[in-house]
Amino acid sequence: MTGSTAASFTADDYRARMERAARAAAEAGLAGLLVAPGPDLVWLTGYTPPAVTERLTLLVLAAGQDPVLVVPALEAPDAQKAAGAPALALRDWTDGKDPYAATAALLDASGRFGISDNAWALHLLALQQAVPGSSYTSLTEALPMLRAVKDAAELELMTAAGAAADATFEEIRNVPFAGRRESEVAADLDRWLRRHGHEQVDFTIVASGPNGANPHHEAGDRVIERGDMVVLDFGGLKDGYGSDTSRTVHVGAPTDEERRVHDIVREAQEAGFRAVRPGAACQDVDRAARAVITGAGYGEYFIHRTGHGIGVTTHEPPYMIEGEERPLVPGMCFSVEPGIYLPGRFGVRIEDIVTVTEDGGRRLNTTSRELVIVE
Repeated sequence: MTGSTAASFTADDYRARMERAARAAAEAGLAGLLVAPGPDLVWLTGYTPPAVTERLTLLVLAAGQDPVLVVPALEAPDAQKAAGAPALALRDWTDGKDPYAATAALLDASGRFGISDNAWALHLLALQQAVPGSSYTSLTEALPMLRAVKDAAELELMTAAGAAADATFEEIRNVPFAGRRESEVAADLDRWLRRHGHEQVDFTIVASGPNGANPHHEAGDRVIERGDMVVLDFGGLKDGYGSDTSRTVHVGAPTDEERRVHDIVREAQEAGFRAVRPGAACQDVDRAARAVITGAGYGEYFIHRTGHGIGVTTHEPPYMIEGEERPLVPGMCFSVEPGIYLPGRFGVRIEDIVTVTEDGGRRLNTTSRELVIVE
């Protein structure tokens, strides 16, 4: 069925999400939310349009009003099959008609609306022209925590996605590394993620030797050699929910320095995890991990935030970074992934997805964080 993220979600689940989003918009002083195709629309309705199209598709949410999905008539049959369709009204429009006039009738003429970050400028400009007294703000800016707290069913899916990524690591640690290109090992990761249930693979970073000093290195033609550190970072979507894990392996015996750097990152990752508890600020996780690396003399080589949220996308709010004072809440899911990157030499990163519990945190990745030796 087009658009369903997982069979476990019902129309009542989607109705509750839309009601919650509308209330949150009102509390933020907004007249409503305008949700274009993308992860927010999937999360709120279970609907994904069958193709990228210039035709307007827009969910209109406002407190005290029934949700309305404005949809092209030729795509209405697919929208009606979405799991959340019984919880909303469909308003279709045909080619040759003005979809913006139809949408304008649903809007407060002088209201301020949150609109999806990925809404097309074509549609936003047309709405502004149709409703000249209206104004708009980014949905992520207005309601950054909209999807951040997962319910029990979502946590079950997140846990299963993490287990699938862990199973992939257990497979990959047993394949040959030396003498093979990074791209070949990346293809192995992609294949194993899919075999373990991922319908979408978002990234398969294989960064060997000096390439490991680039946190977002894309696997290329470099031939992995004995003596290389290799950073593995991989994930995607399983049943609509994300996985993301990193482990650093070594081809053959490591040097004392390589083992020491890996131990520092492992200690930093543990410190970040121990900082997870309800009420702590997001930045506390970053501070805890960063303090270990800085104290060991490698602070200048930890060049990215400690973590990012994850859910129906693999990167979303909240972010574990200095200056982010939002409190952690049970049900939030995010990465804890400190690293050390020594230019021209090697890098180390260790990453788990963690969820906040009532009294601390729980890892969704449980593979060994010790330095794994591969051949």
